[in-house]
Amino acid sequence: MPVAISGQALYRWRQWAIQLAKENNADQSEVDWFLQGFSQLTPLSLRLNTYQDQPNILLTISLHELTEKWQQRIGQSVPVQYLTGEVPWRNFLLTVTPDVLIPRPETELIIDIATKLTADSPIARQEYTGEWADLGTGSGAIALGLAGAFPEATIHAVDISESALKIAQYNAQKHNLGDRITFCQGSWLSPLTHLKGQLTGIISNPPYIPSQTIATLQPEVANHEPHLALDGGPDGLDCIRHLIDSSAPYLQPGGLWLIELMKGQAKTVASLLSQQGNYNHINIHLDLSGVDRFVSAHKAL
Repeated sequence: MPVAISGQALYRWRQWAIQLAKENNADQSEVDWFLQGFSQLTPLSLRLNTYQDQPNILLTISLHELTEKWQQRIGQSVPVQYLTGEVPWRNFLLTVTPDVLIPRPETELIIDIATKLTADSPIARQEYTGEWADLGTGSGAIALGLAGAFPEATIHAVDISESALKIAQYNAQKHNLGDRITFCQGSWLSPLTHLKGQLTGIISNPPYIPSQTIATLQPEVANHEPHLALDGGPDGLDCIRHLIDSSAPYLQPGGLWLIELMKGQAKTVASLLSQQGNYNHINIHLDLSGVDRFVSAHKAL
């Protein structure tokens, strides 16, 4: 049930939250992002403090609960996305819980890359109307992005985690894409054996962090995000090697293979794809920061 609070009371709370962030060397700008997750306040009203004059502002939780959650953010480094339960990604507002990796802004580019590569593909028509797989779907972000980009295609979202699949299904229903995406529980391509030779695209943001590196990551990531979605083995490439070795029999000739990876891994992955022997047109793609973030290939015709 919504809870009403005066603009003046919320202003005082916001000043306290900003000061607490400052004292703990946390990002003060997260206070406004946090508040937007529990109210209808706009970034502009928060920046200009115009909300102070409102007699009543509706919050989705009590001020006491708001305080407890902000203390979790500061004291335990719980990500704001898990505290608010949502994250904007492309044109979607996705529900997230600690069962799924928080979708990153850089991953949004994987949809744009897939769209461009499909437009230039010799089997473009099949890809626009064909069968796509999002492997390790997590929150369902990539599956939803593909469903939006290819409205005539069927998307298969796969994850080994039952809890993650429930979140992905919820997000698909929330955005009216539930009839466009099939959800399968299992390891990588194993639930899709009935589609061998039929997939027009395989997309994945797999675990790619070296095991020993995870403990050195920001506490928001190391202590709160699911290690199942992070840990890529000793050199971070275990899952990627598996996808290179196992994907070709599932793809149509000319089908697209596209993954996200960690900075510094792209050349190795491109070399592994070349050695595998079933792929051509192997390319490295940069993210908006100039990091070698994605590798694509096509199954040889």
